[in-house]
Amino acid sequence: MKLEGGCHCGAVRYVVTGEPAHVAFCHCTDCRKSAGAPVMAWAAFAAADFALTTGAPSVYSSNGDAIRHFCPTCGSGLYYTNAAVLPGLVDIQIATLDNPDALTPQAHIQTAERIGWMTDAESLPQFERYPG
Repeated sequence: MKLEGGCHCGAVRYVVTGEPAHVAFCHCTDCRKSAGAPVMAWAAFAAADFALTTGAPSVYSSNGDAIRHFCPTCGSGLYYTNAAVLPGLVDIQIATLDNPDALTPQAHIQTAERIGWMTDAESLPQFERYPG
């Protein structure tokens, strides 16, 4: 498998090959705060299977181990590394893939930190575009 992706403005691009070690939705507070979203979708690949093809991301660490990589121009989060928890892996934010439908999350993780209203979010009314 070969997948490409990048940030919103195109200043940082990457390519990944191989099969993911895991594909999951994460509900942890750290992910939510960094994304400003109630949940994040991730796919972890071997670090050797990941390469930047354009640009260089900025990095931020909330605790010294968790390293978030993001575009210094547009601010898009791109990937995450954590040698203590995910040694040898690069966790890519699935929504930054050119084809995010290529990887389907197989689990929800860190649900102990899930926002309460996310439990029933799927039951809310749904509209293909803004409601009229």
